[in-house]
Amino acid sequence: MADVYAITKKFPNDERYALCDQMQRASVSVPANIAEGHARSSRKEFLHFLSISLGSLAELETHLTIANRLSYVTKEKTEKILDQTNLLGKRIRSLQRSLKNKVS
Repeated sequence: MADVYAITKKFPNDERYALCDQMQRASVSVPANIAEGHARSSRKEFLHFLSISLGSLAELETHLTIANRLSYVTKEKTEKILDQTNLLGKRIRSLQRSLKNKVS
């Protein structure tokens, strides 16, 4: 989520260690948890990490909404990133369903 880093660079300095940090951590957490789960030895663990990544995605969406309400991010940029998170969430949930339906 390079867009998250790009928009948070423009936030006020007093948000550097607050909202900026939380948004950047959440955006990095999504792919990191997918990768960590994939590297685990069981499907159950992978599903667990996919669930965590969805939680991070929801956290990012919440922070983005707050940043928009504080006028740190334009409506257009907010909508663009929310569209991306929505698509990514659909892909992760699809992967979860596929893994749950897979015969052992």
